[in-house]
Amino acid sequence: MPVPVPKTTPVPDHFILPDLVSHCSFPLAYHPHGDAVAAESVRWLDEGCPELSPKARKALYGLQAGELTAYCYPFCSTERLRVVSDFMNYLFHLDNVSDGMMRKGTEELADCVMNALWFPDRYMPTTCEGKDQPIEEVSAGKLARDYWTRCTRDAKPGPQARFKESLELFFEAVHQQARDRDSKLIPDLDSYISVRRDTSGCKPVFDLIEYAMDIDLPEHVVRHPIIQALNQGANDLVTWSNDIFSYNVEQARGDTHNMIVILMELRGCDLQTAIDFVGELCKQTIDTFMENQRNVPSFGPRLDRDVALYVQGLQDWIVGSLHWSFMSERYFGKSGAAVKKHRIVKLLPRRPKALRVGA
Repeated sequence: MPVPVPKTTPVPDHFILPDLVSHCSFPLAYHPHGDAVAAESVRWLDEGCPELSPKARKALYGLQAGELTAYCYPFCSTERLRVVSDFMNYLFHLDNVSDGMMRKGTEELADCVMNALWFPDRYMPTTCEGKDQPIEEVSAGKLARDYWTRCTRDAKPGPQARFKESLELFFEAVHQQARDRDSKLIPDLDSYISVRRDTSGCKPVFDLIEYAMDIDLPEHVVRHPIIQALNQGANDLVTWSNDIFSYNVEQARGDTHNMIVILMELRGCDLQTAIDFVGELCKQTIDTFMENQRNVPSFGPRLDRDVALYVQGLQDWIVGSLHWSFMSERYFGKSGAAVKKHRIVKLLPRRPKALRVGA
């Protein structure tokens, strides 16, 4: 990976986004029932989280996670779109909650969620010393049990197993992020990229492509180098572009789990140089994804259709997430359309770091 050349400039009050939308030529699609499902799904999370603060509850609706789902899974059945949309809302909720936690808190969160996935028919609280869970299941566990019960009614065995494995990896990476936060450590770039591929949550939602399209790829297909490269390329694009789009909000609250921060802190880059460097990585990732698409081998007539559906799902994630990032209020508030047009982001002032309860 090339190292950007540091530049010395005054402290900026804005930065310019790379034009990733124009660089991505994939067609954008939207599920015909996306709006209705999105509205049902966000209400599901809202009603299932009585502990949320009014501010966090309002942010749920500005997030538009259901609309992201409709962009990224535009060709599945409406019933399956609802299950995936519920998980998407839930995943953002987990990300928000874990952002304010120290290591022990993330471990407790992981225990309650994975408990629901391994024992979906009933709540079985852990009684191991140091890992005791409450008699009454917390909302994060109840919500996980609800969507997973619906998913497993017709999800095929391969995607089910891969989803649970990927969610375990997500929590392991969140633990590492929390440990870094505890020790005020900023990881090196390669270590960060490795962990970020799991904290992004892309792996479980990519497993849901198979569920959404009612397919079950054999392990030899999933592990094929080209399929692995396509999966990782889509993950990197979604993740690295998110680091760019979320940087302003994250720097305002002092979050350091971001590639932009690492380039500035550990490699001496100024802000715009770091933004441009990550933007160039994103463009290269899109180009490499397209090259890998052209090199997907044939796995035989029966499997080629399923592989094409899966690769299409990864492509939909790339283009869908790019456009959605300017529609959601998560990164640019209500100014997303204007920022998408002129690409200028005014830096938010840093605020005192405080624990965000129920965010």
